[in-house]
Amino acid sequence: MVKTNNRRLPVGIQSFDVIRKEGYLYVDKTDIIWQLANSGKKYNYLSRPRRFGKSVLVDTLEAYFMGKKELFEGLKIMEMEKEWVKRPVIRLDMSQAGAGPETVRSYLDNAFHTLETEYEIVVRQDSSLAVRFNNIIEGVYNKTGQQVAILIDEYDSPLQHSWKTPQHEACTSIYREVFAILKADDKYEKFVFITGITKFTQISLFSVLNNLSNISFEPEYAAICGITKEEVLHDFKPEINKLAEYEGWTFDEAVAQLTAYYDGYHFSRRNMVDVFSPFSLINALADSDLKNYWASSGATSLLPKFVDDMEIRLKDFDNCALLSTIIETSDVTGGGPELFLYQSGYLTIKGYMNGTYLLGIPNFEVKQALNEIVLPTLAMRKSNDMQSTQAFLNLYLSVGNLPEAMKCLKALIADVPYSNKKLASMDMEERYRLIMNTIFNAIGCRVEVEKMIATGRIYMVVQTTNYIYVLELKLSNNGGIDAATEQIRAKQYIEPFKADKHKVVALAIELDEKGKGLVDWKEVD
Repeated sequence: MVKTNNRRLPVGIQSFDVIRKEGYLYVDKTDIIWQLANSGKKYNYLSRPRRFGKSVLVDTLEAYFMGKKELFEGLKIMEMEKEWVKRPVIRLDMSQAGAGPETVRSYLDNAFHTLETEYEIVVRQDSSLAVRFNNIIEGVYNKTGQQVAILIDEYDSPLQHSWKTPQHEACTSIYREVFAILKADDKYEKFVFITGITKFTQISLFSVLNNLSNISFEPEYAAICGITKEEVLHDFKPEINKLAEYEGWTFDEAVAQLTAYYDGYHFSRRNMVDVFSPFSLINALADSDLKNYWASSGATSLLPKFVDDMEIRLKDFDNCALLSTIIETSDVTGGGPELFLYQSGYLTIKGYMNGTYLLGIPNFEVKQALNEIVLPTLAMRKSNDMQSTQAFLNLYLSVGNLPEAMKCLKALIADVPYSNKKLASMDMEERYRLIMNTIFNAIGCRVEVEKMIATGRIYMVVQTTNYIYVLELKLSNNGGIDAATEQIRAKQYIEPFKADKHKVVALAIELDEKGKGLVDWKEVD
């Protein structure tokens, strides 16, 4: 039995202070953090998806600027930093500011009051938030004799949640008023660091701070958040061995599974280092189980605001492109759904060519989460009406009970291609392909559509833990089950999979040409 009892993984912990003082495992990013803090760029903006370690990064920067040398003992930064100057830090966490102008004002009023009290700054009763922010920055500088580090975490949270509501303009107005002070108070500031997910360029952070450096795409900061493969192998060997032991895998097989589920992010075209989602990876290693943690992180709630007809368009997003001018500089409210999906972590950089970024879904976890979201809308049913049938389909496919699995599949397809009018522009085979691909992905299968092999193109390959299902589908008016069976045999669809350790099953499936669903099926020898 692999022992990991003396190791503590920081599940849900965003405090660098707690991580270091209480002995939690810390993936050492302090060399990159020192580089950022001493780059000479005063105003910096970093965009990363939700639950990607931005708050831990901000907390680490706060500890560094406050000169808390004792927290960094044994870390890479100790070889780089020689002075450890203690500076005042102003930190704002806008994820606590709600979604409307009243809550934003209330949060800033409370945060400013705390700072005014701490530094004994006298406030006129009728002072605006902007005036108070200016007085705080200038007053802290005068009191301490040191330039101030200003850290603004999740700056866009209220703007995301207020977008497409009557409160949005009032929220942006507060931002323009308050944060314009950052540029005006340049001489009092040592370092300004702003994190977020999405980019709202019409507010003062971007329109007034014209010297704000967007480091989100810079190669040296590609791995400042998240965990690289090298870090996984260096820091988490005991946990990987424990997972492998539970699942009956080798160490390399466990790494391959973790990679397929949680890796695949790239944040710079000049440094395509693979980055794991830290929230999902650490949870999986703490649980010794591969689960979908993406949906539970709350990352899906904003999709409907930024992406229309997601259930129809999802198939197109896994291989899409954006011009570099759009992805690097555009406002999320006018950049199209691909920009929002990239910034929020549903898509990642897969390649770059001649001013164009090639984007795709980063990993299996995100693909499953997206399909789970869109399936009820595509199937025109409530989510809770489908969950039991989905669960049974997953169970029956995983144990090879084909009669019961096909009953579940038939129930889930039903007359979706016929009744869903959004599918009307597709031909009938394409409609079935969309709904079946979504169903299989949503229950956690690995799916390849139109897989090319030497003898032809397989309609769909569906892989579970123990089985590989090779599917050929034919409409009733196109030969039906007999034609599907003949094609599987004539083109030897099973041959490429015979060396695989999974059990391989070929299925001929007949579907109604008018969109009424599954007519018949047959296992092909």
